[in-house]
Formats: sequence, structure tokens, C-alpha cells
Amino acid sequence: MSALAPATAIRPCREDEQGAILDIVNAAAEAYRGVIPADRWHEPYMSAQDLRDEIAAGVAFSGFQAGGVLLGVMGIQAVRDVDLIRHAYVRPGQQRSGVGAALLRHLRERAQRPVLVGTWADASWAIAFYRRNGFVSVPQERANALLRSYWRIPERQIETSVVLELARD
Repeated sequence: MSALAPATAIRPCREDEQGAILDIVNAAAEAYRGVIPADRWHEPYMSAQDLRDEIAAGVAFSGFQAGGVLLGVMGIQAVRDVDLIRHAYVRPGQQRSGVGAALLRHLRERAQRPVLVGTWADASWAIAFYRRNGFVSVPQERANALLRSYWRIPERQIETSVVLELARD
């Protein structure tokens, strides 16, 4: 955690920061280009309308701020009896500095129910990140059922995704 700048804060993102959220998401999502199936890649990866739709569906974004600049964002969404980690992204150049782990810890501490996260099956770095931070992989058959139950994604995305759950103490 020592790599983090001293004057840092994790706080709810404001409505007027949607442009900054999109900048972070779309810049960081470049890591997925060529890794996820080409038919699931979009340009931009997240549009302004997609972000508005996610917020309207209950995704509450938190941001990691240092020196007045958002360095990372991560959302949490309550869906029935679980909390979903959604859209976890850190600005390129700030990755592997503890920003993502701090955001994830912040959201985990506030979660009231079991916590799930879905990611691309071929995004080995993302899967490793969640495992380092207390999550365990769900068997694929159960993952498919969870993806169909808690996420609103197309079948093709279900076929190419995995689910991890926060390990219980």
C-alpha cells in the first residue's frame, strides 16, 4: 500500500464525474482488446448511455482519488440477495499500485450480503486480482446459473465469463 499517494480518498462518485468514469473504464478496458472474444468487444468499451443505464440499474460507483484526480473506479450493485462488484477499473499507469485493492476492500467492508464478481474467462490478470483479494472461483456450471440469475448479459457473454465469490471467513 506504500505506493499510494498520501492525500488519497475513496468516496462515492458524483454525477458530474461520469466523463472521468468513462475515461478510466475505456482506457483500462484496452487490456481486454484481443483477449475477450472479438464479438464482445465494443468501441468504445462503455458508452455514456451504457454508464447511465448501469447507474439507473443501481450500480453505485466509488472512486479512488489522489491529488484531486480519480485514479480508479469500482461499482457495487445490490441484486436481490447478493452484492455484485461491477466495472472495476484503474487508470493505466496507476495499476498495480494498490488502487484497485483499496477500492475492493472499501466495497467489501460495506457489503451486507454475499459478494460476487463476474469477469472474462480469459482475463487471467483480473481473476488473479480477485483471488489475491479474498475471492474464490465458482465451478462453471454454478457460475453460468449465477450469471443468468444476477446479471443482465447476453448468452454469448455468459459462455465466455467466470464468477468468483468472496470467501467467507
